[in-house]
Amino acid sequence: MKRILIVEDEPDIQELLCAYLRDAGYAPAVASDGVAALTLFQAQPFDLVLLDIMLPKIDGFGVCEMIRKQSQVPILMLTALDGEEQLLRGFGLDADDYVTKPFSMPVLLEKIRVILRRGSGPEEKNRLRYRDLVIDPDTREVFLNGETLELTAKEFELLHTFLVAPGRVFTREMLLSKLWGYDFFGDERVVDSHIKNLRHKLGRDYIETVRGVGYRAAKETS
Repeated sequence: MKRILIVEDEPDIQELLCAYLRDAGYAPAVASDGVAALTLFQAQPFDLVLLDIMLPKIDGFGVCEMIRKQSQVPILMLTALDGEEQLLRGFGLDADDYVTKPFSMPVLLEKIRVILRRGSGPEEKNRLRYRDLVIDPDTREVFLNGETLELTAKEFELLHTFLVAPGRVFTREMLLSKLWGYDFFGDERVVDSHIKNLRHKLGRDYIETVRGVGYRAAKETS
């Protein structure tokens, strides 16, 4: 289910957008001002941002500019400002499209469908999703239930190794060779130590122990 961040300060429009997006199969979240939008965007992964321009605290242009410094997520700007100067400014900040108020919901939904089908580039394609986890190998970010998870470099590499091939069992020797290198002469228990720390941060059910063999992320069942 694609997640869409609605940045809009008018409650009636918030309610309308949420209702239509849910009916269309999307998962909407709402921010009522620019500061709240940036806070929510940094805390959770989103597939698209619907961004009003006339916002409290930080306007839509400022929000767009700050998002673009860290992400190429699609941004569709919603605004009553339909002058050429405003349109050019939005596109100059790499907004993907513009919709002026009042707008048609079927047209807006079609624009969203087309933008999401087109995709936001390699960073979205490379993301791995497993249960409540999202892992981005390009930015080396991990999200658990939408919250950013702080991992060490080796913890990230371990998790990425498991999620690339869920169900595959990795022995300690395989993990040492892959992540520490062939010239590593330390104790194999270094793997167990990192797995223990990773489990503590993730929750134990994400990584299974295959007794006498090694570790794996279990395949998800449909």
